[in-house]
Amino acid sequence: MNLLSVEDISKSYGEKVIFKSISFGINKGQKIALIAKNGSGKTSILNIIVGQDSPDSGNVVFRKETRVAYLAQDPNLDPKLTVEESILKADNPILKVIAQYDKALENPNDQEGYQKAFEAMDQSQAWDFETQYKKILFKLKLDDLNAKVGSLSGGQIKRIALCNALLKQPELLILDEPTNHIDLEMIEWLEDYFSKEKITLLMVTHDRYFLERVCNEIIELDEGKLYTYKGNYSYYLEKREDRISQENVEAHKTKLHFKKELDWMRKQPKARTTKSKSRIDDFKKIKEKASQRRNDHQVQLEINMERLGNKMIEMHKVQKSFGDKIILNHFNYMFQRNERIGIIGKNGTGKSTFLNLLTSNDKPDSGKIILGETLKFGYYTQKGIPVKEGQKVIDVIREYGDFIPLKKGRKISAQQLLERFLFDRKKQYDFVNKLSGGERKRLYLCTVLIQNPNFLILR
Repeated sequence: MNLLSVEDISKSYGEKVIFKSISFGINKGQKIALIAKNGSGKTSILNIIVGQDSPDSGNVVFRKETRVAYLAQDPNLDPKLTVEESILKADNPILKVIAQYDKALENPNDQEGYQKAFEAMDQSQAWDFETQYKKILFKLKLDDLNAKVGSLSGGQIKRIALCNALLKQPELLILDEPTNHIDLEMIEWLEDYFSKEKITLLMVTHDRYFLERVCNEIIELDEGKLYTYKGNYSYYLEKREDRISQENVEAHKTKLHFKKELDWMRKQPKARTTKSKSRIDDFKKIKEKASQRRNDHQVQLEINMERLGNKMIEMHKVQKSFGDKIILNHFNYMFQRNERIGIIGKNGTGKSTFLNLLTSNDKPDSGKIILGETLKFGYYTQKGIPVKEGQKVIDVIREYGDFIPLKKGRKISAQQLLERFLFDRKKQYDFVNKLSGGERKRLYLCTVLIQNPNFLILR
């Protein structure tokens, strides 16, 4: 059963064509991942499908009365509401059915209205809605229903938004980076939930392990074209490599053909027969095809890292609490050169607090944190790059200087540095607020690294 048809949609921003005349469909039971490079239009496609944006041309057609839910990459919840209020004030059709039923109860003389409301409650399985949302919140480890959203971690907010999406009982669930900010335990719960539930999925994610375990089909947007792979992520990688190898063979043949036709064109035969005119027309197509290049550039990193002394960070009997909740209890640790440390823990257990203590953005209740004199942090946070009104990509880098120092006394211009981070000269003059989520993250990473840190934190 077809739930969704995307028909010849195109989208441009100014002169930049994001994608043109792409089409695909989603059938009931499919679990599809949409894969593309940053800035290729993944989120734009999702926004068009859910009606938050419109295509320049083409159509999005749902099967009649298909229930759709959307989990955005960064959910926008009211920080003043409690967890429970965020559920009860969500845009959920079941809540509207309950509201109509409550209204019908206030008008006992309207038997017809009451009967319709009663039947709608049955059809929507709305009688036990409170039990449903409390059950899901419990599974998502959101036990404190009275906690204010503004006091929660990024992962906890993401889980509230996920709860709202699941409570809509969607036939089609659309997810944009569902594992962002969510801890390992919740990711495993999601994997298990999606494998058991008969739910249709369309998702964008960079979490290859989550993608491998959940999705049974891959749609790749590459160089403006869509390619479909009926299998998981490992299957996709294998078949994509085969496809690109075949494309390279075809490209080589096209170039040889172009060279042959170019030699013929340069001879400029005097007699222009119908056959030769047709060959001239074909030459233009061959030339265009032969000039196509794959955009497989990679970010080039070169850091002029500040000299690091023997002493880095020493933590001595560090204690930190918030009320009755203990984050650290007489914690001791000495960081060593060249360590690669991962910090894991459930959402809300204090990972961000621990990093804030390291970087002196917070103070311990007791104990000491000693920083080496030559220590220089590079701190890449979840919040990303602050966007200033009217600021262009090149302006962001020029705040650090027109020329950036590299190793061995060399320098590089702001424009050249951005090119190494895959922002071509034209892209450098785009407004930051027009960048895709992935492009903003890449620009943010650039601003962190050009400050030449010798202790890098990725959060």
